[in-house]
Amino acid sequence: MKVVIQRVSKASVTVENEKIANIQNGLLIFLGIVDEDTIDDIKWLTNKIVNMRIFPDNQGVMNTSILDADGDIIVVSQFTLHASTKKGNRPSYIKAAKPEVAIPLYKTFIKQLENDLGKQVQSGEFGADMKVELLNDGPVTIIIDSKNRE
Repeated sequence: MKVVIQRVSKASVTVENEKIANIQNGLLIFLGIVDEDTIDDIKWLTNKIVNMRIFPDNQGVMNTSILDADGDIIVVSQFTLHASTKKGNRPSYIKAAKPEVAIPLYKTFIKQLENDLGKQVQSGEFGADMKVELLNDGPVTIIIDSKNRE
């Protein structure tokens, strides 16, 4: 499981001209899933995300978590995070989990994140053509792969 985490001042997701998710201060998380991912990957990642100290404290130092900042989260599924670009110029997405595997893990990820955060998490629409808008704050962008926990 791979995530790209962006600290945002605002973010939204629109599908077919309808805004389905909208936050101000918080995190926009792009989530990529592979067949080998499990509940262990989910629990490890969500715990890491909610406790990561990437929000500024009173002195402006990145020393507080999203829990401390009382921020919001949007999760967007993104199979392209597992693109292979080794051959040619057209990326291969063979590593990305098929919907029958990915959708239940995506939903479980959101529920676990809500549990860890203590409030509702907004999301994109799995498999939809989404328009994602964000104002990256910092900019702070962090990539985490649950298969590489070093």
